[in-house]
Amino acid sequence: MQAFVDLWKGFRGLPSAWLLSLQAIILVLSVLTRDDVTYRTLTWILGALVLLVIAKVIRKTPMFTILGLSFVGGALIFSFLLVLGAQHPMIQIIAHCFEAAAYFSAAYGLLRYMFADRYLTKDELFAAGAVFTLIAWGFAFLYSVCQLLVADSFVKPDVVGLQSWLDLLFLSFSLQSATGLSDILPISPLARMLAILQMFCGVMYLALIVSRLIALQYIAYLPKHEQDRD
Repeated sequence: MQAFVDLWKGFRGLPSAWLLSLQAIILVLSVLTRDDVTYRTLTWILGALVLLVIAKVIRKTPMFTILGLSFVGGALIFSFLLVLGAQHPMIQIIAHCFEAAAYFSAAYGLLRYMFADRYLTKDELFAAGAVFTLIAWGFAFLYSVCQLLVADSFVKPDVVGLQSWLDLLFLSFSLQSATGLSDILPISPLARMLAILQMFCGVMYLALIVSRLIALQYIAYLPKHEQDRD
């Protein structure tokens, strides 16, 4: 029992770990893809928790706090309208734009947080994974906006019309990780532009974060006088 208490105490102070955990739960629930009120409410609550954790991350990291929190507030308001049953495409577009902006703001804030010192902490390790998922989620929201603005922006062999959220998220992770496993193809110019941007961001992020983690690990084993000299 004491082990679980110690685990909770350590986990409680790691906002990046909270982000990863909540996103993992949302990912599991997205497999259900149901349209009833209970499912929409549950997913909104989890999404709201993610946005609240993002708000905490934004306030703890050196970035434009007011701008980032306004993105979080807008995402909460308009996503709640969707839970209430609003079906107008413009509301969906605004909600997803706010959500994408909030996720990208948190990713930027965490990047600044990771590069703010020369020491590798446990939370920074979780932050490295959280930034990757935040960017992927943000681009998935942009893909959703894209297919709402431009009809048939994405093509999947067995699906006609709008692609599901899980399919767009799968496409986002496939492009960002450069694995190319997705069976969805971006067709419209806007969709292809977003895909190009994400592939560039994904490759650059992996190169940047790997080199950063290796450098921090190297610094950790430097003799103290060499660290002071650097």
